[in-house]
Parts: sequence; C-alpha cells; structure tokens
Amino acid sequence: TEKFIEIQNFIEEKYGGEATSEFKKDVERLKRGEPVDYVIGFADFLGCRIDLSRRPFIPRPETEFWTKHAIQEIKNNIRPLSASSSPALRSIRCLDLFAGSGCVGIAILRHVPDARVDFAERDKNFCDQIRINCSLNHIAQTRYRVIQSNVFSRVTGTYHYILANPPYVPETRKPRIQQSILKWEPPEAVFGGEDGMRFIRETIRGAAPHLIKGGKLFIEFDSPQKKSIGTLCENAGYASCSFFRDHYKRWRYAVAEEPAARVERTP
Repeated sequence: TEKFIEIQNFIEEKYGGEATSEFKKDVERLKRGEPVDYVIGFADFLGCRIDLSRRPFIPRPETEFWTKHAIQEIKNNIRPLSASSSPALRSIRCLDLFAGSGCVGIAILRHVPDARVDFAERDKNFCDQIRINCSLNHIAQTRYRVIQSNVFSRVTGTYHYILANPPYVPETRKPRIQQSILKWEPPEAVFGGEDGMRFIRETIRGAAPHLIKGGKLFIEFDSPQKKSIGTLCENAGYASCSFFRDHYKRWRYAVAEEPAARVERTP
C-alpha cells in the first residue's frame, strides 16, 4: 500500500534501514495521521532537500511542477542579460513571495547560478526555516536575503521575476479539506479568505511596482479562480496573462507580464 511505501522510505531516509525504538515512535506518529514529510523531517523539491523542522507548509508536486517551468524560463532569459555591460543587469533578480520553507527560491538558486533571490515571508519562524534550508543546500549568503514581510509590506526591491504561492483555499471549503492538512499544517499557509482570493488580489495589484519593465509574475491558484485572476491582471495593467495546467491537467498557475510602458486600468 501507499502507507507501506511511505514507511519504507521513512526507514531508509531517517534510520538507515534500522527499525530502532525511535523509528517505532515515528511509525506511531504516522498511524495518527501526521504527514510523513513532518515525521521524516524533510521533503525533496527539484533536487533540493527542504528541511521541515519549523513545520512550514509541506511543498506540493503542483508547486514543483510550475517551479520547474519557471526555472527554464529564467534560464532562457539569462542569454540576453549576459550581453549587458552592466554587472547588475547580468544577475537575474527574483522574489519568492509567501516563501514558507523557501523551496521555490532555493530551487531557483540551485539550478540558476546567475540568480539572486529575496525571500519574503510573514512568519519569523519560517524566516528561520528558509535560512536553515539555504544553508542545507549550500547556498552562498551573498546570493539571497530573507525579508520578514506581510506580502509586499517590507519589500523594497525590483525584480525580473516574482514567484508567488499564496494561500488560496476558500474558507468555505474548510469542511472538505483533508483532515491531515487541517490538523497538522499551518492554516495561514492554506486559506485565503472566504473566496480564497484575498492574497491573490494583494499580490497581483502589489507586484507591479516591484517588477522591472517586461518582468513576470508567476502565481499559483486553484482552477475555479482562473477567470477572476484574468480580470484582475487586465485591470491591473499587465501586458499579458497566460494560464497553464499542472500535471493533473488542472489550471494551476498564471504568468503575468509587466508592460514596457504601464497603463493603469480602472477595475
């Protein structure tokens, strides 16, 4: 069964294949429904080891899927930047917004040597988690900053890319959410207000001043929010907004591009 496979992986990763007394205690944690990633203490994300000791939101395959595409997009944009005479412009500047464990930004730093990443996260505990994970993945301190910020409240930089995985589950869906999520994972990383759009709205409207001309916002969302996001991006003056499906064929993320010349629209 799937649970048996999880336990096998758990033994191999955490205890080197030995069923010690500590292993047996952790099996009991699994039986109580605690997510295996918390019990093991880490998750894999695009070849990065993401420590979960501070109990951030567990990285999801859906996020891994679009982050992989974002990394390829960033790599494709390195070449035109490399021709610039300005060293500042030869570095791709990225913002990992609602960073949580830092998995998105750390994957970018690992796979794009010319990238620099600012992590913005509201929870001080998770800010510490990001620093732990940067160290764990051997990221030089000169390549990143961790900013304790409620969305953009303390973000002052401008970026080529902003990558956001905001809380977007509607509060009205709480009765249908898996009990393991409700019991074990941080609710502030899951729920985005009554309709799930609270932080999506703040992100789309607030990203523009922090994007360079032609910069792009990648944002994760739930399929039913697609139409509203398209309207928000149009009203916010983005040059374009493209939508993409995940590996489950569900609409999962949008890419909005900041125009060369900004024209604000009235909602």
